[in-house]
Amino acid sequence: MKEVIAERLGGKNCGVGQSTYKFAEIKRLKAEAAILHPDLPLIDMGVGEPDQPADSRIVEILAREAGKLENRLYADNGIPEFQEAAAKYLKRIYGVHGIDPQKNIIHGIGSKSILAMLPLLFINPGDIALVPTPGYPVIGTYTQYLGGEVFQLPLRPENDFYPDFTAIPKAILQRAKLLYVNYPNNPTAQVATPEFYRKVVDFARQNRISVIADASYAALTYDGYSPLSFLATDGALDVGMEIHSLSKAFNMTGWRLAFIAGNSKLISAYGTVKDNTDSGQFRAVQKAGVYALDHSELTLVNCERYSRRLDMLVKTLREAGFPVVKPAATFYCYVPAPKGTEDGVSFKTAADAAKYLLQKTLISTVPWDDAGPYLRFSATFEAAGIEEEIQVIQELRDRLLRLKLQF
Repeated sequence: MKEVIAERLGGKNCGVGQSTYKFAEIKRLKAEAAILHPDLPLIDMGVGEPDQPADSRIVEILAREAGKLENRLYADNGIPEFQEAAAKYLKRIYGVHGIDPQKNIIHGIGSKSILAMLPLLFINPGDIALVPTPGYPVIGTYTQYLGGEVFQLPLRPENDFYPDFTAIPKAILQRAKLLYVNYPNNPTAQVATPEFYRKVVDFARQNRISVIADASYAALTYDGYSPLSFLATDGALDVGMEIHSLSKAFNMTGWRLAFIAGNSKLISAYGTVKDNTDSGQFRAVQKAGVYALDHSELTLVNCERYSRRLDMLVKTLREAGFPVVKPAATFYCYVPAPKGTEDGVSFKTAADAAKYLLQKTLISTVPWDDAGPYLRFSATFEAAGIEEEIQVIQELRDRLLRLKLQF
């Protein structure tokens, strides 16, 4: 059967010599470390999804709607109630006006499936997608599946973790069809500003490039930073679209529900692709999503918990030597990886440092070496209440200090 596998997957060499998916490797290392330290509990700072379930009222709506006869039907490109709730949500939380629920919004079975489909709207063989790194790999993967190319835009501290549009060669711009931006950013936790989004719109217009803004973390903000949408920028509806997910804001990760909003022509094109790809998310899930979008105060409960945890996490990381400031959004701390320890151990990469932390102290993080060596610590570690949060952070502090890390 290897002879019939498409060349986009490597053909007959599919699976041979390919690097292990980052999170699969982390899972393997966690299992090995647990065997080495059977009496030491894992401190999992690598988790990228909420630690709490969806609000009970959201669950109750799902339970009530799941058995209704009318909800058995295909949802296709969505139910009007969800689209209308999404439009109201954008207006109420982000100040986005001029959104027609029927022309400018379509739901998706999670943001990942939306991102996977979107290159089909733009990429012909030889076309280029401008993709920030580090970042979510799905758009790059599907661009390459279609015979397109990915041009990486490194997110570095010297540019405040924003892409440097001036560094893109003219020859690349001439072939570029698509620009992907993600703010608040995973993994760097940097947030967008109105000035940055103004620059994105101008760049897209000048170079005839379409924009995909991934706003999956946009609602999780702290300490006075207000949720910001790309679509609130004057002219954004002319050049692009924005993805919002219910996963992070409403603890609905496994429910697989999101929506994309933006330029009506692009939304229509996405609808065509989606109509030929899936039959829509279960109507009962969408109706539960309507309740979530109508009750954005539920997100504030998450923001309060994550903000409290991030305060403690940042303090501990500083004590261990990490140069870090509290992020204004997301639930991540993105910190330079240590270079070694006082005992003479050295790390060439962030992956080396992450492996050492896991094997020596059973602390799990996510390493990134795409644009410099960094570790991502997450505030979504499991803890039932404030007292357990304090215990986890204290244990994290004790283990990190014993390592005597050097930077």
